[in-house]
Amino acid sequence: MHVDGSVSGNAETGMSGVSGPDTVAAWARVKRRLRAELGEDVFASWFARLELVEVVDGTARLTVPTRFLKSWIESHYLDRVLTTFRSEVESVSRLDVSVRGPSAAGTARPASGPAKTGSSAASPLARLQAVGNVMSSQTESHVASQGEISTGLRSEASGDLNGAPLDNRLTFASFVVGRSNALAHAAAERVARHDGEGALYNPLYFHAGVGLGKTHLLHGIGHAAREAGRRVIYLTADRFMYGFVNALKTQNALAFKERLRAIDLLILDDVQFIQGKSIQAEFGHTINALIDAGRQVVVASDRPPTELEALEERVRSRLAGGLVVEIGSLDEQLRASILSARLAAVQVSHPNFEVSPTVATYVARAITANGRDLEGAVNRLLAHATLTGTAVTMETAETAIRDLVKNREPKRIKIEDIQKLVASRYNVSRSDILSERRTAAVVKPRQIAMYLSKVLTLRSLPEIGRRFGGRDHTTVLHAVRKIDKLIGEDNVLNDEVELLKRMLQD
Repeated sequence: MHVDGSVSGNAETGMSGVSGPDTVAAWARVKRRLRAELGEDVFASWFARLELVEVVDGTARLTVPTRFLKSWIESHYLDRVLTTFRSEVESVSRLDVSVRGPSAAGTARPASGPAKTGSSAASPLARLQAVGNVMSSQTESHVASQGEISTGLRSEASGDLNGAPLDNRLTFASFVVGRSNALAHAAAERVARHDGEGALYNPLYFHAGVGLGKTHLLHGIGHAAREAGRRVIYLTADRFMYGFVNALKTQNALAFKERLRAIDLLILDDVQFIQGKSIQAEFGHTINALIDAGRQVVVASDRPPTELEALEERVRSRLAGGLVVEIGSLDEQLRASILSARLAAVQVSHPNFEVSPTVATYVARAITANGRDLEGAVNRLLAHATLTGTAVTMETAETAIRDLVKNREPKRIKIEDIQKLVASRYNVSRSDILSERRTAAVVKPRQIAMYLSKVLTLRSLPEIGRRFGGRDHTTVLHAVRKIDKLIGEDNVLNDEVELLKRMLQD
């Protein structure tokens, strides 16, 4: 069906340079049906800028503003559009989609009579702005879900995506490996140094609490991969969100997506902070596009993918489909190794800074939360040593790191544990402490055990006496007062009692 003549472009129908009222009406019905059948989001993303130029010899010539839209519609919706069009105009047997020039939207001759304010006969500038607004408002939630990227986008939108900088201190060489993070470290190194086809463990997903080494591993992967010549982008969640929102505002969303999906390795940290339906949708599309294209994706979060309730189920499923590795809490041996490494690093620039093995052992035992607190402890000890000019002692260490350990849940200490530890410390048996023996070798540890039972437990004096062989509460009170007086006079005894306290509380 060939129609000559032309009418003005129409915001409702998307017509431009088309003749014949029947064809105009038919195309309007086609678009209304597509909107109803596919939904507002899909329609706005793919068909809002699809325009009919003419119908010639059974071929309907359609245009779109970008090569990407042309490729996507031809790959996914061409049959759907043709079927819908043929139901309105039986003579249409073929569709021809092409890319129109940047000024095509304003080339049609106006219809008879002046255009009304707010009517469909908008100016070229208004038409182009409307196109940008549609893209921004809908965020193209369906763009490239299969990773199809058009090289023509480079000429249509400018813009770049700059990743967050990598910390030069956070490399594989400076990462301390222990039982809780050995698997994560091995997987990270394997992915970073992989030089074969495709990707390994895709995506590689780390999850752990704060300060357990997730970010360190991500930076280590980034450094090693860049050294191998791979194109890497490291992004925090807020950087990803800012980049996407800024691209929408500047109408560079497609360039943003092209840049992000043209890399070899995407590293995304703190994915649990990604907010907003549009941004989450784009995150999901990006992950799918990269994985489907064989590009490596590494993600870190504070929880496993199944617990990222803000993300769509299909995104959570895709994240869980790779290698998910939990980084466990730091055991005492690993904490001691991390602390030793931090102290050694500080001593390079402060040669006179020394921490005794006893103090280092105490710090490693006292700070159990995470590696960042250990680093904070080193900074506090260094500040004390440099500002006061005195050596770091056990007392100063306790004072320096008090705020790092004060929130720990106190360990529940049993009187039986106190009796066993004191007996072992003074080379007597627990039965000796509970007996009626009154020799000095037994009385002293018995009184110390009673004192510690009063200080470290919530038991009453009568209850403590009962647990020490059925003694009267006045006996316990006498022992507590005596030890309390002695530790104020005898530094050696004071140190012994403090050591026992720490051993019981650790």
